[in-house]
Amino acid sequence: MKAIVQQKFGDASVLSYEEIETPKIKDQECLIKLAFTSINYADIKTRIGNKGTGNFLLILGLDVAGTIVETDTNSPFSIGDRVTAFSKNGSYAEYVIANEKLVFKIPDSLSFEQAAAMPTVSILSYMLLHEIGQITKTDVLVIHSAAGGVGSMLVQLAKLAGVEKIIATVGNLEKANYVKKLGADVVCTYETFKEEVLKQTNNEGANVIFDSVAGDITSESLECLALYGTLVQFGNSSDKVGTFKTSDVHSSCRNIKGFSLGTTRKYHPERLAPIAKKVIELFDSKQLNLPIAHIFQLSDAAEAHQLIESRNYEGKVLLKV
Repeated sequence: MKAIVQQKFGDASVLSYEEIETPKIKDQECLIKLAFTSINYADIKTRIGNKGTGNFLLILGLDVAGTIVETDTNSPFSIGDRVTAFSKNGSYAEYVIANEKLVFKIPDSLSFEQAAAMPTVSILSYMLLHEIGQITKTDVLVIHSAAGGVGSMLVQLAKLAGVEKIIATVGNLEKANYVKKLGADVVCTYETFKEEVLKQTNNEGANVIFDSVAGDITSESLECLALYGTLVQFGNSSDKVGTFKTSDVHSSCRNIKGFSLGTTRKYHPERLAPIAKKVIELFDSKQLNLPIAHIFQLSDAAEAHQLIESRNYEGKVLLKV
């Protein structure tokens, strides 16, 4: 099969389009022929070596959409099933293996493009909002990096839940209209968000803040988090560590929660299936939609990575296999 592989960490030029062996399934696994895979920012961090050591040959990628071509003997899936899934050993390839607990059937009415764009960002966002942040309709939310894949989904899901006020941050105000169309009430830059949040809340602060940036954004978020508020920390796209003091939380009754979808896939994959069912239904009924910024051919993965790193896009970037 054809796949995008890398033999060392580095810039996008380390990605190579090559012929490799098709993987073999084990017990409770499926082999999926891909239609599309999506690119997540985590792929960039893995490629350059920011997510630990790599086992080379390394294949990047998390989520896929395609058709099952081989199953285990007692599998709940059948050959020909249309599915979305989290791949076992990377997804930039013509065929991937997935643990059955991380494979989810999709209806014929849901396009492979939306199904490939959806898994990481929608399942993560749903869990962040409803399980970790435990949002309510009367909350004021701050969603950082709102024009990205997860941010786009957080805004839409929060709006769908009837949240009273959604304040979104972007790196460039040229993305403001895009984020407002998704459902944000206020859009501001990272440089001005603290002042804007305090202005919008009569200096009381936001009830829940979703932080995937870390660095200085973490401490500034705490400076505009309300009493009893929650800071949900789920990434560090700034490549900097966010810090806080115990005095930032105990006397104000605020709390900080961390969450990783990767950790949950590894240790508690069974938690994802009921969430996947809900978001697939929302996409199929057109209550949710992920704008597709660009679709590249699999062989052009390096070019796709360059677009992601430029941050000059809105929505999701896909690879067509």
